[in-house]
Amino acid sequence: MNEVLAKLYQQQGRRVFATLVRLLGSFDSAEEALQDAFVAAAESWPTQGTPANPVAWLVSTGRFKAIDRMRRDKHSVAWDDAAEQAEAIADDAPGWEQLNDERNEIEDDRLRLIFTCCHPSLAEEARIALTLREVCGLTTEAIAAAFLVNAPTLAQRIVRAKAKITAARIPYEVPVPSERPARLASVLRAVYLVFNEGFSAHAAELADEAIRLARLLRDLLPEPEVLGLLALLLLHNARRAARSTREGEFVPLEDQNRTLWNGSEIEEGAALTQQALVRRGFGAYALQAAIAALHSEARSVAETDWPQIVGLYDALLRVEPTPVIELNRAVAIGMRDGPNAALVLIEPLLRSLPGYYPAAAAAADMFRREGRLSDAQAHYRNAAALVRQGPERRFLLRRLAEVGG
Repeated sequence: MNEVLAKLYQQQGRRVFATLVRLLGSFDSAEEALQDAFVAAAESWPTQGTPANPVAWLVSTGRFKAIDRMRRDKHSVAWDDAAEQAEAIADDAPGWEQLNDERNEIEDDRLRLIFTCCHPSLAEEARIALTLREVCGLTTEAIAAAFLVNAPTLAQRIVRAKAKITAARIPYEVPVPSERPARLASVLRAVYLVFNEGFSAHAAELADEAIRLARLLRDLLPEPEVLGLLALLLLHNARRAARSTREGEFVPLEDQNRTLWNGSEIEEGAALTQQALVRRGFGAYALQAAIAALHSEARSVAETDWPQIVGLYDALLRVEPTPVIELNRAVAIGMRDGPNAALVLIEPLLRSLPGYYPAAAAAADMFRREGRLSDAQAHYRNAAALVRQGPERRFLLRRLAEVGG
């Protein structure tokens, strides 16, 4: 029975939690109620049997345990009022004990929870931390380790975010259609940043959580940019096994063993990209996915369709005119037209992106290809000084040695 409950907690715990947040109006009360419900299940299910609808049973039990806790632990009028409010909220909800198919309601609760955790009034780092903790169920210690901060700092970030939600009366709801595009952008960016942190820092568990979140969003809200984001994450993740050697050394795209790429993820990502691009309302994520799909379908860097990639970057710049997109477009132009064509575009961007190591690395690579080795040395040194991850830094130092630095 313990194994059954452990598996149920892993697979369904955050679904139960999301509904308890709605019923109790508090993250902390919902977390306590979730734990109480599973303790009650461990005590009663071995003798009484597993209920036909275990998720609904856990929600109902957690709700009543929370109300009992409120009344037992505090005797102030405020806490009595809180318990009465929780009872009133729950009484307006579906009848969990009699519910035969709770999926739609609970899935809606998870969507509400994601939008609450990613509310644009919260700081970006708070949205990410709160999403990983409350939606994904990662421990504070695991999140802190992934983002290279200490656990107390990360815990305070989460506490402040919860306090902001309460103080600002941020609603626990999916926004109405007129507000959804702006709010969805905040959600998608949080998921993208979680993946990017995991992928660039070689933290597989973070990348996996981001893909899981993107799949959940696709299932609950299959809009073009949601499809595009999931496609983009899958197409990047497909190259994970080829991005480093067994010793953990970084391998750039042009040197990767493409037979190690995950074919099923590429196939799924390409199909999702097509689905996104034929719908009205696609944007930056779908266009980036289309670029990633072209890279994934090519048998080598030389056989990559660079003209089409440049065209996609042109479209992407109209949607998201940022220096980083300009840099990526410049590199693609360099691969299409030669390194000097790229350098004309990259050198001004170095002033716009002074602390962004990929800009210095891109300039160094184009100078290397052009045969301007002293310039390449200077930019490889600069890039190595800026990079945070060890594998990328060691790669840049190897490149520096190759050009005589």
